[in-house]
Amino acid sequence: MKWAGMYFLGFALLIGGILAALWKLGILQNIETSWIVIGVVILAGVGIMVSIASSGSKQNIEIDHE
Repeated sequence: MKWAGMYFLGFALLIGGILAALWKLGILQNIETSWIVIGVVILAGVGIMVSIASSGSKQNIEIDHE
């Protein structure tokens, strides 16, 4: 779970950087706050799903029937 947390932290920093760049360019001033919040929540959900999907090792468990 440690790597999933690090991945999500990096994803959150990426989204924060993109939002800061859009704010600095003045693009976010033309968009309503509610749409910005909705977009951030959707991106956070995608980041969580991707970080959980890529965490841990995938192993097959074999059961011997005797």
